[in-house]
Amino acid sequence: MRLSLPAIALSVCVSPFGPAAAAPSGNVPTSGSPKAVPATAVPPAAVPSDAPASDAAARHAKRTACLKQAKAKKLVGAGKNSFIKDCVAAR
Repeated sequence: MRLSLPAIALSVCVSPFGPAAAAPSGNVPTSGSPKAVPATAVPPAAVPSDAPASDAAARHAKRTACLKQAKAKKLVGAGKNSFIKDCVAAR
């Protein structure tokens, strides 16, 4: 992993000079200016199938909050499990 970052950085630094330096000086290809393409983002509210994902996120948030409460109360084992089930059902 450590070797890949310097290798990538080196290839990025050398890449602009590689093809132009290898081509003969009279036959350097000219390219037009790059055109910027605007990124189109879909707003989250526009996606109708987002409801199950948000339900899952809400359940996860509830369970996480209940787990934090159980940890604060220092519950373990069956007591912790029953507390989490009751806590998630109550919220």
